Amino acid sequence: MAKQLFPAVGAQGATALRLSFAALILCLIFRPWRLHTTGSRKVLIVYGLMLGAMNLSFYLALEYIPLGIAIAFELTGPLAVALLTSRRGADFVWIALAVAGLGLLLPLDVGSALDWRGILLALTAGMFWAGYILAGRIAGRMYGTAASAYALGVAALLVAPIGLAHAGLSLFDPHILILGIVVAVISSAIPYALESYALRALPPNTFSTFLSAEPAIGALMGFIFLAEALKPLEMIAILIIVVASAGTALSARTQASSGATRRRFLASYSCQIPAGCTQSTPEIDKV
Repeated sequence: MAKQLFPAVGAQGATALRLSFAALILCLIFRPWRLHTTGSRKVLIVYGLMLGAMNLSFYLALEYIPLGIAIAFELTGPLAVALLTSRRGADFVWIALAVAGLGLLLPLDVGSALDWRGILLALTAGMFWAGYILAGRIAGRMYGTAASAYALGVAALLVAPIGLAHAGLSLFDPHILILGIVVAVISSAIPYALESYALRALPPNTFSTFLSAEPAIGALMGFIFLAEALKPLEMIAILIIVVASAGTALSARTQASSGATRRRFLASYSCQIPAGCTQSTPEIDKV
């Protein structure tokens, strides 16, 4: 739906409308200015800057490449977050699979319809998405759901001047404003409020697992609403990236679970050792 704003106000204007109205809505609901903070609000500012830069670079990417493919490249951010939480050798299999999927999408042949500018912008959005996940987890734990409202306010302050400079008075056309409000509610206000809660409640790798289906969903939405038909090879590439992302995140979560089980076992064993006993147990030492 947001892409329908592009002909009138461009990607910059669409991003400005989306974030500005979403910030206004969530600020009225959560009133982030009433947050009682005991420390620095730097994490909230970083959270907002990541959010604004992520949205702007992603919307700019959509001017050059289809929605599903843009999301596939952007997903490299959450994929990197999931990989950073895992150290198992099997993870390299998922990395190789993701690289293979991305390789199939690269416009290496002369007749390719994909534009390198869109790919680079989508990868940039993925980098900011990774920062958004990490900062959002900290901000959500410190300030609750209201962190999303604060972050959207910061993001709007970052992007609104850029959108206004690009689109000018076209941003204030009644039809454009109404569509901007709808996009803000559906694409930002509701999702980011829910994501703020999810980031606070879930480990980063688990959160990344739920994002793994986004390229496939984006490709479907692009086909239904924007008539963006993908080639069979592009659909296969997106499916490979979805599988690689889900596999990486699930692998990280399994490793974290097994590590916690080991720590609980060692803790329970140590409680059973009599005071003053220093004898080691080979079987336990190997755990």
